[in-house]
Amino acid sequence: MLRPEQMSKVSVTGSKAVMDPVIETVHDLNRVHLSDYDGSWEGFDNGTPRSDADDASEKLVTVRSLESILDVDGDDAGPSRIVTDEALDEELEEIRTEANELDDRRNEIESELREVEEEIDEVEPFTTLGVPLDLLSGYDTLHVAVGQGDQAAVQRVLDDSKAIRSFDIETGDELVAVFAYPESNARESILDDLLVQASFTRTDVPDAEGDAAEYIDELRHRRQQLESKLSTIEDEIGDLRLDAAGFLLAAEERLTIDVQKSEAPLQFATTESAFVAEGWIPTDQVDHLKAELSDAVGNRVDVDEIERAKYREGHATDTEHVSPEGEGSGKAAATDGGVVTMNDAPPTMMDNSEPAEPFELLTKMVGLPSYDELDPTFFIMLTFPAFFGFMIGDLGYGILYTVAGFYMYSRFDSDAIRALGGIGMWAGGFTMLFGVLYGELFGLHVLGDVLFNGNPPMHKGLQPAYAQYAQTWLFVSVLAGLAHMTLGYFFGVVNHISHGIEEVLYDDLSWLVMMLGLWLAILSTAGRGIKPDFMFTTLGGPNAAYDLGYTGMPEVAAFAGLGMFALGLVVMTYGEFQHMGAPGLVVGPLESVNVLVNVLSYFRLAAVLLAKAGMAFVVNLLFFGAWVDAKGGWHFGTGGMPSGTGIEYHHYEVTEIMFGGLLHGGIAMALVGILVFVVGHIAVLLLGITSAGLQGVRLEYVEFFDKFYDGEGRAFDPFGYEREFTTED
Repeated sequence: MLRPEQMSKVSVTGSKAVMDPVIETVHDLNRVHLSDYDGSWEGFDNGTPRSDADDASEKLVTVRSLESILDVDGDDAGPSRIVTDEALDEELEEIRTEANELDDRRNEIESELREVEEEIDEVEPFTTLGVPLDLLSGYDTLHVAVGQGDQAAVQRVLDDSKAIRSFDIETGDELVAVFAYPESNARESILDDLLVQASFTRTDVPDAEGDAAEYIDELRHRRQQLESKLSTIEDEIGDLRLDAAGFLLAAEERLTIDVQKSEAPLQFATTESAFVAEGWIPTDQVDHLKAELSDAVGNRVDVDEIERAKYREGHATDTEHVSPEGEGSGKAAATDGGVVTMNDAPPTMMDNSEPAEPFELLTKMVGLPSYDELDPTFFIMLTFPAFFGFMIGDLGYGILYTVAGFYMYSRFDSDAIRALGGIGMWAGGFTMLFGVLYGELFGLHVLGDVLFNGNPPMHKGLQPAYAQYAQTWLFVSVLAGLAHMTLGYFFGVVNHISHGIEEVLYDDLSWLVMMLGLWLAILSTAGRGIKPDFMFTTLGGPNAAYDLGYTGMPEVAAFAGLGMFALGLVVMTYGEFQHMGAPGLVVGPLESVNVLVNVLSYFRLAAVLLAKAGMAFVVNLLFFGAWVDAKGGWHFGTGGMPSGTGIEYHHYEVTEIMFGGLLHGGIAMALVGILVFVVGHIAVLLLGITSAGLQGVRLEYVEFFDKFYDGEGRAFDPFGYEREFTTED
């Protein structure tokens, strides 16, 4: 659970005569992460792909191209099937021919359709000119220009020009058409030169005849014809997709498997007559691998477990190494049944219980744990939903989060979305739990009235009458931060202990001692006058929200704490000096402030709690209205509003009416209020995700992970394939 699946390095050595059945067996087992041979052994080369590799690769490219053309997806698969070599030759060619023909026809029609659309757009502005299209060009002596410009400016320029004998101007909604007879001695470009002075921009005249509106009608009719043809072709493609999808998906799977098997020798070390394949496999699967290979090829291969990786620096310390020839090693060469090793670290195969698996997504967003690192997923499952639920704490919102999470988990195939759904259900569950403890349902206190006779075990502290609870949550947030970060430092000790006691001492333990020492001094009663009073009154005393008898650590704790802090600071600073020299003497003390601010960062738990409670309160205040009793308690007008102050209402003396409520302002106002109520609570629901969710994730990543987690592991990627569309040949 806190460690990945234990891995063993296995070596399979044999003659090339049995390499193919070995590949088949290992692939079918789908539990061996192959190691890549790097060419470092004398006398060994990387193997070459099997002879069918190129053919399988070409067919795989064809299949994927056809799936793209036909828009095939997994939902079109149908029952699993066997894909024979004959089908890959004949049926695939038939589908390819038909699909390419349909695709060519579709592309041709789509191209023509685009041209028609573009021509319609070009001709459209000419419909308001009132001039046939064929009269806008094709003259010897008459100069014509059509474009965009100001008619008055064009006329002024032409009137002032002595080079223009006569002219006429036609205008439409967007275009201006100029017809001009220049003097016989005028230059050819005279009209264009003059129109430039009027900021006139030419527009190309379509190569068409007759009235523009009639021509557009013809183009639109042609467009309808093309759209009809395109629809017919799309239907034919759809029919072909339904007929061929199952085969194509199965063929892709079969060919993918063939390519994997064909290219596997590239990862092997080979000679002319022998091969060596190494890889990582879960330790509890080693005997099964040996049994499967024994059934497949008998004693013609030698299978050795050459390394059982310990959870220290990603490598075991008892790995056996021999040279290829076995010289001086006391062992035979690999080709004679001995053992050799390829130098690679074990991959990580996370090993979490089913409830914790969705939270692997949050861990992997930082990085996959290295083989020698503790996997924090289980503790994220315990802390993140608790943080989230504490901050939102409402039965109604919790139910909606849980329902949304279940929908994502049950209706989507994406592993990431399903994981988010699982996280949503956990977060929703804790939100419901805290909602019951707070006695709140969509920000209303009716749940507390029903279950706890108006006195639930927890209050959010938004009301003045329960202000001590808000202070309690601030103090509890600090305690939660101390516990969370202490766990992080402890994990750091576990992760780094194999690196040497000095690294643990200079890094994890020194920081832990500094943090605990500083906060021991802060939580002591020494200097109480300059410290916030709620640190000593929220968990003990007559006004405490929960009287647990805690009124602060004794004064002597301050001296012990400051001593611990000083000791940790000296050790940490010395470690920085060892690491970076003289600058470390400055960097160490500057960084030591983190043991204060990192814990204070957990104040965001109480801050978001009050912020979300305040938002829900405002929404309910606007809709129901609210009034205040003589003890400072707030009451929503769910059953009506008091007529004024100074009266007794529902056994409370009314001292203030905060807002009368849209619900009680007539039908029109009530309808507006319903909109405010629904939209407001949806906003609170969504902002709860972005605030409580992101703040909770931040505490996990920045405050917790930063103490111990690197996340530089490589994923366990076994040689094999999870069949979905094919059965075994």
